[in-house]
Amino acid sequence: MRAFRIAASGDAPRIMEIPTPQAEAGELQVKIGACGLNFADLLMVKGAYQDTPDAPFTLGMEVAGTVASLGADTYGPEPGTRVAVFGGHGGLADYGCFPADRAVAIPDSMSFTDAAAFQVAYGTSHLALDYKARLQPGETLLVLGAAGGVGLTAVEIGKLMGARVIACARGQDKLDVARRAGADHLIDAQTDDIREACRALGGVDVVYDPVGGDQFNAAFRACKPEARILTIGFASGDVPQIKANHLLVKNISVIGLYWGGYLAFRPQVVTDSLATLFGWYEAGRLHPHLSHILPLEQAADGLELLRSRASTGKVVITTGS
Repeated sequence: MRAFRIAASGDAPRIMEIPTPQAEAGELQVKIGACGLNFADLLMVKGAYQDTPDAPFTLGMEVAGTVASLGADTYGPEPGTRVAVFGGHGGLADYGCFPADRAVAIPDSMSFTDAAAFQVAYGTSHLALDYKARLQPGETLLVLGAAGGVGLTAVEIGKLMGARVIACARGQDKLDVARRAGADHLIDAQTDDIREACRALGGVDVVYDPVGGDQFNAAFRACKPEARILTIGFASGDVPQIKANHLLVKNISVIGLYWGGYLAFRPQVVTDSLATLFGWYEAGRLHPHLSHILPLEQAADGLELLRSRASTGKVVITTGS
């Protein structure tokens, strides 16, 4: 089968022909229909992600497809079931083997491309805003990187939860995408003063930050007393250094959120969250935004779209197998 792999540490990923993997005990084999790309894939290429496997390995964290077989003595969705799976890696291929307990049956109305774009982006934003920040109706939510893979879902979910949403992104085209997702107010990170724009709107109660760097610092200074800042990632490449004494002045909380970590130590939180999200999707309340759908042969192009910030929402790779 074909797989988009890193053969050795430091190598660029490329498509290779490898034996089709067979499911072992506790696993299921999936005929992959689509795989969603994530910023973490770029970090894995550099060996900088916290869960980067040892080379050789196949990239691709989240997939959707059809169960082909189950490993010995394994309970899970039966062959033929349409599922989404967060495997952490192994998704940019024709077939993959993943833990059976991570497979989630997807609604009949959901395409493989939507399903492959769904779990990480929507799951991260829902856990962050609901479980961690306890976002309340009427509160003001500032979303940084608001046209990106997770940022756009934070805009959409924040609006569903009844917040007033301020979307911050670079350039009018990206801001238009955030507006269509439900943003009430727009800030252009290229030209506007984020702090002053937020303060003119009365300040913010919750900050959703997958960017870090100077944008984190500006958002921090726009926070109301008792605000909550969600640190989701550092797409800017700059990890903010927080002065603890500044937190005291306004009683601000800074909250870290790594969605994949919950799969290891509290998986029921993820299960409950995904059940809510799939229900919203079936009810027509969530609309995944896929800016690019590319074949496996163009997986490297898909990663470049993320690296250059040329995409909005999600980039999805299809296998065509």
